[in-house]
Amino acid sequence: MKKTFKFKLIDWLLILLMILPLVCGMALRVLTKPVSEGISITGVMIFKEFKLPFQNLLISEANVNSWLVLVSLTALALYMTHGMREGVKCRRHLAAEWVVETTDKLVRSNMGEYFKQFSPFICAIIGYSAFSSLSSLIGLFPPTSDFSTVFGWALLVFILITYYKLKGGVGNYVKGYFEPIPFFAPLNVIGELATPISMSFRHYGNILSGSVISALIASALGGLSRSVFGSIAESVPFLQMGLPAVLSVYFDVFSGCLQAFIFAMLTMLNISGGFPKELYEKRKEKKELRRSGKTAA
Repeated sequence: MKKTFKFKLIDWLLILLMILPLVCGMALRVLTKPVSEGISITGVMIFKEFKLPFQNLLISEANVNSWLVLVSLTALALYMTHGMREGVKCRRHLAAEWVVETTDKLVRSNMGEYFKQFSPFICAIIGYSAFSSLSSLIGLFPPTSDFSTVFGWALLVFILITYYKLKGGVGNYVKGYFEPIPFFAPLNVIGELATPISMSFRHYGNILSGSVISALIASALGGLSRSVFGSIAESVPFLQMGLPAVLSVYFDVFSGCLQAFIFAMLTMLNISGGFPKELYEKRKEKKELRRSGKTAA
């Protein structure tokens, strides 16, 4: 494929758009994070607070980093598909096709053919979650370490679960709360409301605990290094070299990607599992019969 100057210019602009938001996030982190000695484990930083009638609106570090990751991911998607057309292939186009095909297979195998249109949504969940967690590798506060961010995702999934459950009819949906016996209705309601809470706590807890454990181990190794090597360790912390990086491979890379995959799997299973396909097909047939009867009349 012959690349014109315009094509190359757009490519470089997209690459810049991928990198620049993350660089801005790192600069913001350096300029706003208070200086502290030793280990410091704090919550998300609040940049601005707007007073509202019911609840104040907080602009936090997690919100800002979420948007920065979103912009970078959008630029990456545009870069991978830039210039894609039939009969012309390059490495990034093949990579984009692999992502699409893999996601399609994942959705079809876990949700069925009816939910094949969910592929972009599931791909977005995996990518957004994984890259949000991986942002800690460049010094950013990972948005997945903030409960409100992950709970927002889980709340969106819960709305989709409820929407597809209602496909079987409102009466059938309400009836499900009283099964197998009416006595279980309060427990069924609690179980239904617990879905977004459990999904968000699982994701948030694993990412946050990994960050805390890594910080504690790095601090402990620094103290041990000073105890063993004395004043030399002030300039060269020997025991802090290597092991924290190995732990970061697990807690930041493996665990972050694994939790993104688990969240996507729970999303697919909860939505498809709550969808009453047989009842929906029966209701659809009845509606079609009514329409055909009205048309004939």
